[in-house]
Amino acid sequence: ASINLSPNVPGQVVLGLMINGPRPGDESYAQYAREKQELLDSLRRRARAITDAFNSCEGIVCQETEGAMYSFPKITLPAGAMAAAKAAGKAPDVFYCLKLLEQTGISTVPGSGFKQRDGTFHFRTTILPPESQFQSIIQRFLAFHSAFMAEYKGSSGTSVNTRARL
Repeated sequence: ASINLSPNVPGQVVLGLMINGPRPGDESYAQYAREKQELLDSLRRRARAITDAFNSCEGIVCQETEGAMYSFPKITLPAGAMAAAKAAGKAPDVFYCLKLLEQTGISTVPGSGFKQRDGTFHFRTTILPPESQFQSIIQRFLAFHSAFMAEYKGSSGTSVNTRARL
């Protein structure tokens, strides 16, 4: 409880160092500037990769991911998925996100948690996984989405086993 009232000294020191990084002329400035630029460049590459991946998918539209660590694509779900979501007692975007989590381990947040416009569906995901793992995550997502769309297109929503096809 006391940590909530007043941060501990090491926490205050670290926060101070984060806010007041090395300045030009400081011994560690060159390394700090290089590491900061590498991180920003990596975030830009991941943002571009996820935006491109989403926009390559059937039924997904995603604006450029910039200025944040999240992508918030809009998804159009087939009638079969809508029916399956209703049968499961879930909002369609919640249904999609749960299937994605169950089948790939990729965690996303349904747009319905953000008061999206009625009749539209979204989900939010982050670009923070390490860059070394990012292409693998994108490939798992693309495989899931393709199988999901194939299963629920033209379906009445009664079939829910897409795991076997991934």
